[in-house]
Amino acid sequence: MIDKINSLPPVSEMMRDCGLEPKKQFGQNFLFDLNLTGRIARSVPDIECTTVVEIGPGPAGLTRALLIAGAKKLIAIEKDKTTEPILSQVVDASDGRLNVIFGDALKVDLSEYNKSGYAICSNLPYNVGTELLINWLHDIVNGANIKSLTLMFQREVAERIIARSGDSQYGRLAVLANLICDTKILFDVPNTAFVPRPKVQSAVVQLIPNKNKIKKIGDIAKLEKLTARLFGMRRKMIRAIIKTDWEQFGLMGTERAENLSPETLLKISGNIDSNLL
Repeated sequence: MIDKINSLPPVSEMMRDCGLEPKKQFGQNFLFDLNLTGRIARSVPDIECTTVVEIGPGPAGLTRALLIAGAKKLIAIEKDKTTEPILSQVVDASDGRLNVIFGDALKVDLSEYNKSGYAICSNLPYNVGTELLINWLHDIVNGANIKSLTLMFQREVAERIIARSGDSQYGRLAVLANLICDTKILFDVPNTAFVPRPKVQSAVVQLIPNKNKIKKIGDIAKLEKLTARLFGMRRKMIRAIIKTDWEQFGLMGTERAENLSPETLLKISGNIDSNLL
């Protein structure tokens, strides 16, 4: 099967033959560098035993790398139907391991893969990457069997995901991600690796859901509402944002959101009156 994938024409040649160009409305920036796509694919834990979900495969550069790396099964979700001529060729070469779903990743139901579990690996479209991640974090808390997430983001977003309290990038995204997963940046990706070349640098982030953390999460919607209130006015003291007895949480109320650890925010969300949010 790997020989079949390797025998396919180069991605750039397949794009030219099909008249495919990146579309701004889909946030498409295609990655052609085989060393990089291979490195991303090999970063997926236990890939040979795992069903992998890829969002926005485009002309299938990373898709091919995931198959070559040995993904047990690959589900590629693509919104842009003009990629079908290319993706169908990769499907034919995959010996049944690749299934392409044409649809909006924000709406596709992946619950059928919960029994065996699945990993997510993607060069995410810039315009929906953060929204997708937040949805997946909610899904994990609500029982989705996501084993790992290996994701390409703008470097700025990657730093926001792994940030700790006190960091300038620390905010809602870091709180949610680090209360549910163990997070780290694997490596940077220069903007010169993409077509078209974006103005910003990128990075590959890996999030591994942590069962011990997840079982401590109560109402994630309430936690998200709390963090939205506090970080929405991050320069204000918390007592100026929410009127409550902050001493019950071991706080004075003069703190700002960026000074509160994810664990402290979780404690607050679990005990504060919902009406105050």
